Amino acid sequence: MKRYLLLTVLLFPLWLGCASVGKDFDSEKVKNIQNNVTTQLEIIDWFGVPFKEGNENGYTMWTYQLDKWKAVGEVESKGLVILFDDQNKVKAYRYESSY
Repeated sequence: MKRYLLLTVLLFPLWLGCASVGKDFDSEKVKNIQNNVTTQLEIIDWFGVPFKEGNENGYTMWTYQLDKWKAVGEVESKGLVILFDDQNKVKAYRYESSY
């Protein structure tokens, strides 16, 4: 029993060293995005509600993001930023990932 208690005490700080920000999204569907074709409704269907919403030069911008930190190892991160035109179609997008 003492062995399990000692193991718990030693591993607890490592468990506390893990954190995440954002919401996971299906990065496989990024390849389906087409500028001037894909609509906001399709993006919501594929990725869900965005993690952040904003405006860039008068255009709607959505951000999907997931960042994971671990006590041991490298940070894992992926992000998708989508800019929509005034007809709610994808004007441009950027996807980055360290996975």
